[in-house]
Amino acid sequence: MKLTKTLLATTALTVVSGAAGAQDMADKLTIVSWGGAYQKSQQNAYHEPYMEKTGIEIINDDSSNEAVAKLRAMNEAGNITWDVVDVVAADALRLCDEGLAMEIDPDEMLAAAPDGTPASEDFGELLVGDCFIPQIVYSTTFGYRTDMVPEGVDAPDDVCDVFDTETYPGKRSLEKRPVFNMEWALYCDGVAKDEIYDVLATEEGQDRALAKLDTIKDDVIWWSAGADTPQLLADGEVFIGSTYNGRLFSVIEEQDQPVAMLWDMQVFDLDGWIIPAGLPEDRLNRALDYIMFATDTQRLADQAKYISYGPARKSSAPLVGQHAELGIDMAPHMPTDPENAKNTLLYNYEFWADYRDDIDAKFQAWLAQ
Repeated sequence: MKLTKTLLATTALTVVSGAAGAQDMADKLTIVSWGGAYQKSQQNAYHEPYMEKTGIEIINDDSSNEAVAKLRAMNEAGNITWDVVDVVAADALRLCDEGLAMEIDPDEMLAAAPDGTPASEDFGELLVGDCFIPQIVYSTTFGYRTDMVPEGVDAPDDVCDVFDTETYPGKRSLEKRPVFNMEWALYCDGVAKDEIYDVLATEEGQDRALAKLDTIKDDVIWWSAGADTPQLLADGEVFIGSTYNGRLFSVIEEQDQPVAMLWDMQVFDLDGWIIPAGLPEDRLNRALDYIMFATDTQRLADQAKYISYGPARKSSAPLVGQHAELGIDMAPHMPTDPENAKNTLLYNYEFWADYRDDIDAKFQAWLAQ
């Protein structure tokens, strides 16, 4: 059951004003995220400074890829064990619609920008849905092994090169779900970018996407965790594979592997926090206090020191500088950099919120064939 906005605002104001004493806040916080380089960036930018400031213990969980199913089960059992959960925007919309995520009033519950700009203006159009608190703009795109490009052949620079196994032989890695794979398949089957979702809404369009994926199905290694493709690339088990751009940044710049980015038709997406509905008061107060801290201007800019995801606040962008350890300028590694964003696709949250379950079932049946 969703809390009313009046109650939410009252709770948030109590936390912000300091009227909620330490006895009213839990001394532990279970935060769920995605593991790997991304969760490490959160640990450095958010968790450690917050633990140092408050003295509380943060317990990390890397189950975000199962967040929707697990929160449904927790709600059914009446036992919510998570306090703050990192999810993609589409999953936040689903959880909000089902009453499993708490509604957020950004101007009451999130910090204003340093110049006093309200959070609602600072985040702007990235505040999709009533329950979602955006952190970063990221993309799902492709990385490829530079040392596996055939001699005399140009390096891949078009997303449709993924489907060209004759010019670029070798295994591919794709996520084991329809999202993005269906869009790329239709695009590479000749569907105009601005018509992709209209076509995908039809049975014929879905069949067409799966037929295109059929052309490389025997060459695909399917992944479920964001760390899979970077590892497959590092081990030389695949020539090209999709994953989150920050994962590829890590394998290229931090691990110095012979891997390069293919930015063409990268799919922009948002990632951020939700607070599960139904938390007891002490845990809710702690979750709200953490969210206020972790989504302020400086903290979002700090995360960009560790991973190549663009901060969701406008006021954070000017504060993004060099990588904390590598000392390299992070701007060219952001998916939003103009050179990287020449041909992009914006993830259609409403479409996947409406069609996800049906297309998921169809995709999994196709996989099993």
